[in-house]
Amino acid sequence: MKLLRSTTVLAVLRDGKGAMASDGQVTLGETVVKHGAVKVRTLFEGRALVGFAGGAADALTLFEKFEGHLERYRGNLRRATVELAREWRNDKILRRLEAMILVMDAEGIFTVSGNGDVIEGEQGTAAVGSGSPYALAAARALMRHTEMTAADICREAMVLAGETCIYTNDHVTLLTLEEGEDVQ
Repeated sequence: MKLLRSTTVLAVLRDGKGAMASDGQVTLGETVVKHGAVKVRTLFEGRALVGFAGGAADALTLFEKFEGHLERYRGNLRRATVELAREWRNDKILRRLEAMILVMDAEGIFTVSGNGDVIEGEQGTAAVGSGSPYALAAARALMRHTEMTAADICREAMVLAGETCIYTNDHVTLLTLEEGEDVQ
C-alpha cells in the first residue's frame, strides 16, 4: 500500500459503538494550504462512516461508488467494501485515483486501496494516512489500558498523532455511530 503524506484518519470500534476522526490539514508538497478540511462523512442513511487520505476529488468519487455498493447490497459493509475494491482495481479510470479510504459500521472497520486491498481492522482500530501509525498506536494503547469510549479514544489518539506527525494537525473532525442508531 502507498503511504499518503496528506492526513490522518482513524476509526475505533468498541462495544458496538464506533467513531471515526480526521485531522483538517491539507498540504501541497511541503506547504500547509488549509487547516480545517473535513475528510470524514456519513453514508447510507447514517449507518456507515467513511474517511479518506489522498486527493479530495478522488475520494469523493470513491465515496459515491461505495455508497452505491452499500445501497446495492442493502448495507452489507463487508460485501460493499469488497465490490468497491474490485471495481477500483479493475476500472481503467478508477485505478488512477490516488486515495485510500477507511469505512466502518457498528460491526466492522475496513481499509480499502486501489491495489485491491481490503484489510479488516484489528483490535477495533484502523487508520490511513501519514499519521496513521501514531494514531493507531495511541488508539490501541487506550483500548487496552482505559475504559474510554470509542469517541474519546478516537479524539485523544488524533491529538497525540497531531503532536508527532507533521502532516497531521489538531483540528479534528469526529463522527460517531452506534449499533442501530444514526450517526451523530
